[in-house]
This record gives sequence, C-alpha cells and structure tokens, in this order.
Amino acid sequence: MKVGVIGLGAMGAPMARYVHSKGLLTAVGNRTQSKADALAAELEVRAARSAANFADCDVVVLCVSLDADVLENVAALAGVLKPGAVVIDHSTVAVETARRASAMLAAHDIGFLDAPVSGGVEGARNGKLSVMVGGDIDTFERAQPVIECYAARITHMGSTGAGQATKAVNQVLVAGINEAVCEGLALGEKLGLDPAKLLPTLMAGAASNWFLDKRGATMLRDEFSPGFKSAHMLKDLRIVQSIAQGSGLRLAVIEQALADYAELLERGMGESDTSALITIKRGAVA
Repeated sequence: MKVGVIGLGAMGAPMARYVHSKGLLTAVGNRTQSKADALAAELEVRAARSAANFADCDVVVLCVSLDADVLENVAALAGVLKPGAVVIDHSTVAVETARRASAMLAAHDIGFLDAPVSGGVEGARNGKLSVMVGGDIDTFERAQPVIECYAARITHMGSTGAGQATKAVNQVLVAGINEAVCEGLALGEKLGLDPAKLLPTLMAGAASNWFLDKRGATMLRDEFSPGFKSAHMLKDLRIVQSIAQGSGLRLAVIEQALADYAELLERGMGESDTSALITIKRGAVA
C-alpha cells in the first residue's frame, strides 16, 4: 500500500512519521513547501509539489485547518487518484463539508472517510489518537491499516458525516472541561493554594481529567505553547454551533466558550494553547 500525507503541522507531521515507520509512506505535501521538503528529505520519501505527485497513492491522508482547505485538496485529488483509492480526512470541519468532499470523490470512484481525531499533539506524537470515522464500511476497512499506524482507538461511527458529528460532541465536552479547569485553577491561585499539592490532589479524585493533567502545571506557570491553538478551538466551536442549530438543546457551555475564545483572539492570543483561557478566568475572579 502506498500512502500520502497532506498537512504537516503539529498533528500531521508525527502522523506521517508513524505511517513511515510501517513502511507505507510514499509522499508528503504541505501548503508551505519547505516543510514538505524537509520532512521528505528526513524520511527519504517524495515531496509533493502538486496533487499529481499523489497519483500513485492508494490512500491519501489529509490533516489541514479549514473547510476550504479540505475541499480544495479533495477537488485536486479527485482529478488524479485512481479509482478505488481512499482519502482520509482527519481535519475538523462541518458535516456538510464532509458530505460534499465525499460526493466529489465518489464521482471518480474514490472513497472518502471523515475521520477527525482527539488526543492533542501528545496523542499524535505518541501514536495514541482516538479516531472517530464516518463513511462506507468497506472503505473504512480498506483504510483501517493506515489509521492504525497512529491511533490507539478507531471507531466507525456510521455514514459520511458521522465522524464530524462525533467530533462536535467531543468538542462540547472539551470546551466545558477547559472552562471548569481554568476557573477552578484561577480560584486556587486566588486562595493561595500550593500548585505542587493542589494538582496531584485534584488528579487523584473525581476532578481528574486529561486537560488538568496535561495543561494544569503549564498554565499556572503562564506557559501557553500549543498544544491546541485557541484560534483552532474557536473555529471548532463555531462548527459545533452550526451543527447544533435547530437541535432544540440549550448549549450554554458552547456559548460561553465561544465568547471566551473570541476574547482570547481579540487579546492577540489566538496562537496560544487553549489553556491561555485561564488569563480570562483570572480577571473573572479578581
């Protein structure tokens, strides 16, 4: 099997390395050509300069930022991939974007999976991502060996769009946890509690969670290197808001998180990790 990877950011580059470790990687591509050239040289694979450089790939993995990026890449790949090839999209985009991408590729007998991931940069670096997949079950089974290169858990959630719908639910939970952890730790600071004692105490009880474990100590030291960028969280939350419209549900957590991350961007912290949210919460308890 020949595999290409497009999008070599904090998530895509380590995923490409895991694919390479299994002897499957053929080509890598990125909007910033120098990144593709550097990784290709390191791994001794092809550095793509256009979609045509993926023409011999059986599977192409996408890990890009925006809906428009996904559709742009899919449109280009649709014209060059062979029938029976599969595009796996690990980006977080709208359900409708996933369905449009699938239809564009299906017209050329090319399979598509919407397969957003959870687990953060650490999950990508450690090959331990949780992957939620939407698409045809036969397509999923053909592409599963590729996803297994960098995933700890892979779940076929249903037809096209089900992966993105699952990611929307995931982001509701993530947003709520982030809000609670940042508020709690801001309060802990205000009360003068020792972080060296506070954090392990919280982690040993019912308050334990991934965000507290991975970001608690760094946010208390005002270290906000991503991680997961606040600008990307705001983008995801807007997608969640769009998906949730018309559901009849009261999603107060999402509304608060949208306002908070929009404020972080206004403060010029869009490139900071989502744990920068504590800077807003400190003001709220002052």
